[in-house]
Formats: sequence, structure tokens, C-alpha cells
Amino acid sequence: MDLDPVILARMQFAFTIVFHIVFPAFTIGLSAWIATLIGLTLWTKNPHYENLAAFWTKIFAVSFAMGVVSGIVLTYQFGTNWSVFSRMVGNVIGPLIGYEVLTAFFLEASFLGILLFGRGRVPPGLHFFAAVLVAVGTAISAFWILSANSWMQAPAGFEMRDGVAYPTDWLAIIFNPTFPLRLAHMLIAAYVTTGFVVLAIGARYWLQGKHVREAETMVKMALGILVVLTPLQILVGDFHGLKALEYQPAKVAGLEGHWDGAEPAPLVLFALPDASAEANRFELAIPHLGSLILTHDWNGLYDGLKSFAPEDRPPVLPIFLSFRIMVGIGFLMAGIALWGVLAWARGRLFETGWFMSFLTYVWPLGFLAVIAGWVTTEMGRQPWVVTGLLRTEDAISPVTASEMLTSLILFVLVYAVVFASGLYFINRLLLKGPMRPIREHGLANRPITGASETGRIAIASGE
Repeated sequence: MDLDPVILARMQFAFTIVFHIVFPAFTIGLSAWIATLIGLTLWTKNPHYENLAAFWTKIFAVSFAMGVVSGIVLTYQFGTNWSVFSRMVGNVIGPLIGYEVLTAFFLEASFLGILLFGRGRVPPGLHFFAAVLVAVGTAISAFWILSANSWMQAPAGFEMRDGVAYPTDWLAIIFNPTFPLRLAHMLIAAYVTTGFVVLAIGARYWLQGKHVREAETMVKMALGILVVLTPLQILVGDFHGLKALEYQPAKVAGLEGHWDGAEPAPLVLFALPDASAEANRFELAIPHLGSLILTHDWNGLYDGLKSFAPEDRPPVLPIFLSFRIMVGIGFLMAGIALWGVLAWARGRLFETGWFMSFLTYVWPLGFLAVIAGWVTTEMGRQPWVVTGLLRTEDAISPVTASEMLTSLILFVLVYAVVFASGLYFINRLLLKGPMRPIREHGLANRPITGASETGRIAIASGE
């Protein structure tokens, strides 16, 4: 069987980006959560929040390190696997990635040490300032990466000379047409992802009867932010779909499983799109609702897949399914947040055992939605690596299929070790849980000399 180097290069990049994206999706939100907790410590003088901040900072450190390691590999692939892409649009993409390093990564690296090791060693205000700047740095990182990726979705502010893209308007490049909504969509996704992790961990501790005070704080604070952000995410996603219809109509037609642009589009709840037959199998749909959502007109029309040459269409089945996975999880998360807040308002949040048990399993929802969203975005852009400018099959390096396969296998093996190690350390931290400060028990000035080792551990852990 002949191996296709283009397919292998795409598989390699897809594997590394899916592995990597889960860490920024978590650390962007987690850094904001930690900064909030440290701010509450300053405001309330309550060591309870300081305790939670210290606990989640350890988890942040491991997750951040894994994100950095997995992210470095992505930029190397531009040179090893996608050299034609780098030569053709490097004048645009290169500076955007460079700005991410100079403005975001350096900011995070400069203040991360103070956040991790400054507790009790620097003034509380400086510790809070460092936490805020780390959170800002993670958001700035998302800004530049989303700007670069969005430019690939809807390129602007450049001109072509001898087959190479040259910048003509950096503001148009940075704030390209789909960027603002995609940035908002990604940032909210990161905060929601973190919120569901915190919610699940809090519910787990509460059911186990461990760290109950901290658990209740985690559950309540997570629900409070999620009930706001989950419906907002659905709204932003809808606006993003309208913008994508304007600049990437083939992608939207594929997401919706819409074939005939001469007819109003139904809202296809489920189907198995068949590209060869140019039709949907086993379709379950609501007539006209797709047109109403995307054109705000019951009989509105927009381009179907048949409006595009077969070679210009995205792979319909995978993006059709991934889009529904993302949207389905989004509505599920909104429902969970609403149910939890209503139970909280009635004073029955911690009295509904089945709901608390259910919450312990919700931690992966945000990660799954983010991965499904990136699959939708990146596969939906195909067959273009830069929409309308450079096809994916033309962007690859002159590398043999065997070399590509070898590097892919090595990536899988190395990443498996990295991922397993990271999960092991994070799980150890979760099993240990928040360590309550000694001064919270009035023991700060009490000598513990002569106490047994077991007794010291018990005092330090608040047991």
C-alpha cells in the first residue's frame, strides 16, 4: 500500500494540535481562576481562598509545562513538514507567532516564578499582580495564535508577489474578518473548560467528605461563572457561524449538511452525509429552520455544497459530525449550569445526591467540545491551508512518506509518555487535595516540636 505524505503530514499536525490544545484550553481559564482566588484573599483576608489558590497553582504548573512542551513542536513542523506554506506565507504567519512569544510567553515566564514560589515570600499585592499578569499573558497568547489561524481562514491585508505573500496592512492582518469572534469563542471555551473541571473536582471532594469547605466554594463559584458563560458561548457561536457563512460558505454548507442552495435549508439534527451521492442518508431535520438561523429569513437561501466544485468542498461527514458534537456538548453544559444554579437558589444544591454524583463526571466536557471545535474549524477549511490562496496538498515539504510515518510514530510514543506522566502528577495532586494553612487553625505560633510525624501531617492537613 502506497502511503500519502500529505495525509501523514496532516495526521501528524492533527495529532500534535489535538494533544496541545487541551492544555491552553485549561491553563487560560485556570490562570484566571487562580488570580480571582488570590484577589479574594487580599479582599477578604480569608486564608480559605489562599488555600484554594495554592492548590490549583500546583496543578497549573504541571499543565502549563505540558502545554509549553507540546506547543514548541507545532512551530517546528512549519519547517519540517510544511516548508512551502512557510515560504509562501511566512512573512505574515512568522511575525504573528513571534509576537506571541515576545508579548505573551515572555510575560508569563517573567511572572510565573513569582506566582509559583512567591507565596509568603513577596508582598501579597505583588503576588496578586503576578497572578493577574500570568492570566493576562495566557489570554494574549490566545490573541496572537487565534489571529494567525484566523488569517488562514480569511486572509486579508496582504499582496502576492512572485508567489509570496507580503504584508500591506498589519491591522487588517491581525484583526482579520473572522478573528474577533473566534478569539471570543476560544477564550470563553477555555473559561468554561476550567469551570467544569473545578466543578467536578469540587463535587468529588464533597461526596468523599474531604475538604468540604473548599469543595462547596469550588462548586458554587464554578456554577456562578458557568451559568453566565455557557449561554454566552452559544450566542457567540451563532454570530461566528454567520461570519463564517460570509467568508467560508463551503465550510458552513458542510457543517449543515446542506447540498442544494436553490432550496431553503432545513436544520439537520442528524444524518450521514454521502459525498458520492450528494445527499444525506437517514436525515432527521426541521424544515426551513437552517435558513432562519443563518439568514434570519424563513425562506432564505445560501450556497449548498453543490454550488462548489467537488475538489473545493471540505470532507463533509467528519465536520458534520464534529460540529454536532460541539453544539450538543455546549447545550448540555448550559443545561447543567442552569440546573445547578436553580438547585442552589432553592437551597437544595448539596441535598441532591444524584446531581452531585453526576457532576463528578462532567470534567471532560469542555475538552471534548474544544477538540470537536478545532476539528470542525481545521477540517472545514479544507482543501485549503490558507483559504483561496494555498491548497493543503501544495503546502507540504519534499519529505518522503516513510520519513513522515517514522516521525509520526515517534511523536505518538513520546507524547504518550509525556501525557501519562503529566496525568500521573496531576492525579497525585488531586488525591492529596488542598492543604489547609496552619494559621487557619490558630496553630501558627504553637510549636509542634516533639509531635509525631503522623501528628504533624494531620495538623498541616487540617485533619
